[in-house]
Amino acid sequence: MNKYTVKFSVFIFEKEIRRVDMYLSSLFKDQSRSYIQKLIEKWNVLVNWKIISKHEKLRKWDEVEMIFETEKMEIAAENIDIDIVFENEDFAIINKNPWINVHPVPWEWWRSGTLVNALLHHMNWLSVINWIERPWIVHRLDKDTSWLLIIAKNDKSMRSLQVKMNKRTIKKTYLALVNWIINDNEWYIESFIWRDQFDRKRMTVIDPLNPRLAKTKFKVIWYLENRYTLVEVDLLTWRTHQIRVHFSSIGFPIIWDKTYWNLKANEVILNKYDLKRQFLHAYRLEFNLFWVDYSFIGEFKADLKKIYDKIELL
Repeated sequence: MNKYTVKFSVFIFEKEIRRVDMYLSSLFKDQSRSYIQKLIEKWNVLVNWKIISKHEKLRKWDEVEMIFETEKMEIAAENIDIDIVFENEDFAIINKNPWINVHPVPWEWWRSGTLVNALLHHMNWLSVINWIERPWIVHRLDKDTSWLLIIAKNDKSMRSLQVKMNKRTIKKTYLALVNWIINDNEWYIESFIWRDQFDRKRMTVIDPLNPRLAKTKFKVIWYLENRYTLVEVDLLTWRTHQIRVHFSSIGFPIIWDKTYWNLKANEVILNKYDLKRQFLHAYRLEFNLFWVDYSFIGEFKADLKKIYDKIELL
């Protein structure tokens, strides 16, 4: 892989005052905060064209410029099965399988077996975004989550879909199976959420770093074994791990959530149903693109369907 320099320049439109290293590590999620701090120490980060320290606070209308060295990855097409729900000249809808990364990463052992590798094999309408060759994947998701994923097929579609994502006009509906019985038919959860100051890999509602308001609405659909509740979830905001953190925070964690629940409870599900990931599936997408309304349903994958079929309708 050949190394070359990449330069990013962004304007701050938020009113909240934030440290520059925290802001950039949240903006570039594939870079660690310590890496950002090293760039600042090397004078590779400027605010309003001035050299700054990692403690510098950002304010509205500041201009931030970051320069770093990166590598262009050679990504190979691979014959990996993908579940294409819909496809037209503007976009495709993929029902993503669990246990597959969406994008390759620079480490050699993670440059293959991803959704990007699969799309390179199955489709010929790929584009180039900035410094990495990849399909126009509109949004991201966890590796072990299955759900409907939008793939834009041209620049016009990508720009329009990204605007809709930013304005929250694309409606995503999830199904989740949570521990314990929820008696109320409908719930609404609102809290501030962001990274745990003691564990960067976790999100939290307790004294989060750079808190962001998160809103989740859900309703009860079915019960299982008088111990678990199947819920339909509508996200009113889109924060990292929002569904998982919110349900854990109110005492109804999603089953087999390895980060926000305990090992003993997960082992019960593993032994009984052979489930090895959280029961969370984004099964419906609704949006309007170029004056046409679309609605898609993604069927459960086999491991979740085995449990879903045992649930009795209320």
